[in-house]
This record gives sequence, structure tokens and C-alpha cells, in this order.
Amino acid sequence: MLFFLCVLLPPLAVLLTGRIGSFFLSILLTIFGFWIGGMIHAFFVVSDYKNEQRIRKIAHDLRQ
Repeated sequence: MLFFLCVLLPPLAVLLTGRIGSFFLSILLTIFGFWIGGMIHAFFVVSDYKNEQRIRKIAHDLRQ
């Protein structure tokens, strides 16, 4: 779902990851005519968020 939003609304996808600073950067990249740059940035932020969630789950499972 988040990767789909990266294509349609890159700033919204970044906002849903909870990274406010990256959200404002994504808005700037998207508004100033660099839609592709906003999409690429959003893909990087979302994939980093997904990896972070995966690592947290693994760490949680290891503690049990």
C-alpha cells in the first residue's frame, strides 16, 4: 500500500512512516517540479521504514 502511494502521493507515503523531516523534504521535491525525485525519495524512505519494522520484529522474536 505504501509503495503504491509513493507513485501517486509521495509526501503522503512518507508521512505515514512517521518521519516528519523527510515528509517536508518530500513535499519540496514534489512541489518544485521534481515529481520523479519525490517518488524516488519516498521509495527510499518507505523501504527503510519497512526494513526497520522487519528488524524490530526479529529482535522482538529473539527476546522471547
